[in-house]
Amino acid sequence: MKKFLSSKPVLLFLFVFNAIVAIAAYFVVDGSQGLATSIGMGVVSLGALAALVSRREPGPRADPQR
Repeated sequence: MKKFLSSKPVLLFLFVFNAIVAIAAYFVVDGSQGLATSIGMGVVSLGALAALVSRREPGPRADPQR
C-alpha cells in the first residue's frame, strides 16, 4: 500500500484534487467551517506536492566500503 500511495500518479492526483477541494470549500462553505476545511485540505495538498518535489530517481549507489 505504501508503494502505491507514494507513486507519482497518486501523488499528483492527491495534489490536484485536494487543491481544488480547498479552493471550492473556501467559497462554498460559510464561516469558520469553510476556512478550516480549506486550510486542512490545503495542508494535505501541499504535503503531496512536497512528496512529489522531493522524490528522486534511484541512481547508481556509491560503494559503501570506500
